[in-house]
Amino acid sequence: MLSRYISSILSRSCQKSSQFKRSYSAVPLAFNKYQKEDNTDKSLIVLHGLFGSKSNWNSLCKAFAQKTVPKRKIFAIDARNHGDTEHTQNHNYELMAEDIREFIEENNLAKASLLGHSMGGRAVMYLALKYPYLVEKLIVVDISPIGRIGSTQSNIPLFIHAMQSLKIDNQNTIQQARAAAHVKLSEIISEKSLRDFLITNLIRDETGKFSWRINLETLNRCFQTGVAQFPSTQGMHFDGPTLFIGGSKSDYLKPADKPAIEKLFPKSTIEFLDAGHWVHAERSEEFLNLVINFLNK
Repeated sequence: MLSRYISSILSRSCQKSSQFKRSYSAVPLAFNKYQKEDNTDKSLIVLHGLFGSKSNWNSLCKAFAQKTVPKRKIFAIDARNHGDTEHTQNHNYELMAEDIREFIEENNLAKASLLGHSMGGRAVMYLALKYPYLVEKLIVVDISPIGRIGSTQSNIPLFIHAMQSLKIDNQNTIQQARAAAHVKLSEIISEKSLRDFLITNLIRDETGKFSWRINLETLNRCFQTGVAQFPSTQGMHFDGPTLFIGGSKSDYLKPADKPAIEKLFPKSTIEFLDAGHWVHAERSEEFLNLVINFLNK
């Protein structure tokens, strides 16, 4: 009962602060660029999911740069409160969309194509719905604009609590620290690949202490209202080419979502690969072919 009350207070706090935050400036996004040639007006921006970073997409972004015709500027970006991008007190899709909008405008990308996984997929969806004139093509990976959350996502507050409670002796090496993190997280996460993914965020900071490069405090406080819920889309639609790629073993995107998706994205298609939520990692070659064929049309 007490935990539900606290969760309610935190959610309302985040909701109020995110409404107030609408007047704030967008956050500059850290990025990697994979296409050195600047003599093209074609681009692709790739945004990771919750707890991810731009480095998760390194191999695929290199392949995108090699295989797109005509050549595109490829950017992998870190969302606010992730990777090398600034930590903030607020986190929701409206804010992430504004961050990407400013990134597009500052880099003179004209109409950019966007690819986002999970949380990143919802951020690029909302950008395309709010600013359709900025978007050429849209690729959404294993996430739906429908309000529910996936089964793994429902455990995220537990994951955050376990990471926040981790205490590591600063005399340890990074390898020892990550081994200790594995032991702690294994108490609630049985899947080693998921623990590996989360632990990529454990770093030694400039003071020599171990810390998380993701903003656990803000993500925990804003999870229910800022990540688990998609904003209102009343009166919105994106009429550009849109590709949804889902994992058939995942429950984040379902075939039953198609009618609702088509109302928002009337020129959308949905493809499913034999994979879970991290479909781009589990079926990387098939995923790459779908993306390249879609971008090269």
